[in-house]
Amino acid sequence: QVQLVESGGGSVQVGGSLRLSCVVTVASPSTYSSYYMGWFRQAPGKEREGVAAMNRFGRIMYANSVKGRFTISQDNAKKTLYLQMDSLKPEDTAKYYCAADRDDYGLGPQYAYWGQGTQVTVSS
Repeated sequence: QVQLVESGGGSVQVGGSLRLSCVVTVASPSTYSSYYMGWFRQAPGKEREGVAAMNRFGRIMYANSVKGRFTISQDNAKKTLYLQMDSLKPEDTAKYYCAADRDDYGLGPQYAYWGQGTQVTVSS
């Protein structure tokens, strides 16, 4: 019903930037705007963390750890979700996932649909 494919991960130095993309494929174009979208990350030894989320009304939420540095956005025409990551820190190193659901889970882990993830590594 919903397919999510992330891209844009890589290795950067502290203070660098990356932009992650998540292409969303849904059953029909009319259903795309009905989904709530989010970005999550999981580092070794840590639980999956909600990073940023956007609901269909435009409400945006960020984890405190990334506020002021990360920006979530989407292009409805391209059906693509983005995560612009600036001022990257070593603690941002993780595998990043995009997620979608018909319900609003914000930064919670209950999203029904997930991408395969893309690795982000920040070195110092």
